[in-house]
Amino acid sequence: MENNAMKTIGVLTSGGDAPGMNAAIRAVVRAGCELGMTVYGINRGYNGLMENDMVKMGLRDVSDIINRGGTILRSARSDRFKTEDGMQAALRTCRERGIDGVVVIGGDGSFRGARDLSLHGIPCVALPGTIDNDIGCCDYTIGYDTALNTIMQMVDRIRDTTESHDRCAVVEVMGRGAGYLALNAGIACGATSILIPEIEYDFDRDVIQRMVRTQRSGKVHFVIIVSEAIGGVEEMAKRIQKETGVESRATILGHVQRGGSPTVKDRLVASQMGHKAVELLSQGIGNRIVAMQNEKIYDCDISEALTMKSSVDLDLYKVAMDISI
Repeated sequence: MENNAMKTIGVLTSGGDAPGMNAAIRAVVRAGCELGMTVYGINRGYNGLMENDMVKMGLRDVSDIINRGGTILRSARSDRFKTEDGMQAALRTCRERGIDGVVVIGGDGSFRGARDLSLHGIPCVALPGTIDNDIGCCDYTIGYDTALNTIMQMVDRIRDTTESHDRCAVVEVMGRGAGYLALNAGIACGATSILIPEIEYDFDRDVIQRMVRTQRSGKVHFVIIVSEAIGGVEEMAKRIQKETGVESRATILGHVQRGGSPTVKDRLVASQMGHKAVELLSQGIGNRIVAMQNEKIYDCDISEALTMKSSVDLDLYKVAMDISI
């Protein structure tokens, strides 16, 4: 590690867990070890940094984790870290452990913590780990592909029973304030209607009338995908049954969407991002987000990235509506 001032780094996962986080941790640890760095795994996000709860990690400590969902470092959200007292506690830990830089894996809230820590003299590089895929500077976030595939598999199973009983399934999927999961999963599952926060909808026009139209063409079972930002799936199911005569059931998929073994894409992207993060820190570069744009890994300033807004592909929504009748 000649001419490299950064000898010790930490890695943490913060916010909601996402499949592929372990692959990113593995890449950070192994890339750091390859450069002769000491690497600490920080437990429970920024809480562990404030409370000095961490463990030194070597090559074998991250063996056989690339296929595991969740995060071996565990994750948490921390209001205390947003305060000056919390920041000073984290800085004390960094001084005591000799930590020169930190890799933070999480969503936009985690990025703000990484920015603040960087501004206090500890260079941080952040990786986008969230199933919502709602980070403005990124085309793709770690965990998104796995979550999409989980939704597809769950809805395919629900469809089996809708076919058997000529029912309508109204399925709520995650996504917080973004419709990426709902839109893409809705297309993949052949949903008759997809409701997302980015598109204003009329329930009668976009759900009831679409169902009636498809009934006339011979369709007798239906799947409606609803983003959690809209919610109200129980009431929707009751209204559908009342107005169409189709027996309807609501299903909230919930946290099953966050779990499971990551797909090839999530393992690959997480590994690339983790390696890039260590590469940046090894050059003394912090306050950066490692992201993916146009299938390429790049880095950008955290403060700039936090001002960027994400938006779903409206053309893709039109495709969904055109082919779902």
